[in-house]
Amino acid sequence: MKILTGGIGKTETAGAVTALALDGVEVTVSSDLDAALKLRAGQADYYLGTCHTGAGASLGVLVGLLGGDACHTFGRSVPTGDEIAALLADGKKVFGFSVDRIDAVTPALARAMAARRP
Repeated sequence: MKILTGGIGKTETAGAVTALALDGVEVTVSSDLDAALKLRAGQADYYLGTCHTGAGASLGVLVGLLGGDACHTFGRSVPTGDEIAALLADGKKVFGFSVDRIDAVTPALARAMAARRP
């Protein structure tokens, strides 16, 4: 499974995923445009984007290119495991959140994504 990270906290987000040492999970720092193209082509599975509010710049390009149905922003909130599971079950592949929530949101998302692998 391949997770791409982008936005102002892309390096920190990638580091948070890597620190989990999840078996079979690869993480790559990316730009939002490159991530959208890779997701469309099936070359990546998920995208985690960060900005100051988690609401706009974290996902703007991806919403525009992939459509709102593939994307979800948590803004500055920290989602529960049930919320994440429901979003993944609904087909969401692109997630945005505030850069000051990287330590809380990234591990929960990455673990839930890894748990969904066949």
